[in-house]
Amino acid sequence: MRIGELAECTGVAVETIRYYEREGLLPAVPRSNANYRVYGREAETRLLFIRHCRALDIKLAEIRHLLRLRDDPEADCGDVNALVDCHLEKVREQRRALAKLERQLKALRNQCHDVQQAKHCGILRKLSTATDTEVARH
Repeated sequence: MRIGELAECTGVAVETIRYYEREGLLPAVPRSNANYRVYGREAETRLLFIRHCRALDIKLAEIRHLLRLRDDPEADCGDVNALVDCHLEKVREQRRALAKLERQLKALRNQCHDVQQAKHCGILRKLSTATDTEVARH
């Protein structure tokens, strides 16, 4: 299949496919007599793997490592487990940060209950007078 077909069946943009090729995530593929790249099922499978990794916010260097492990079925998968564990911890940290942000926004929202003139808005007053540590405490 040609690059446009590969893009269509995987949901990955043509430019992204070319980028992955330049980055070495997709191996070079043979070209037709008309000088078009000719992709096979392995390219499709590999590209889907990369797309799934990117959807999980896995970085290209990490994907490169996972692909090396994937290409060596006898390899130990300890690195794979460690990578996923690391990403799980990052997600947990993000959740904690978002929960803190939610508390801060709720506290801010509680500063103004009624629609009124901006000069009487508790939210605007708090944003004007609060210190960074004061806002961060909530």
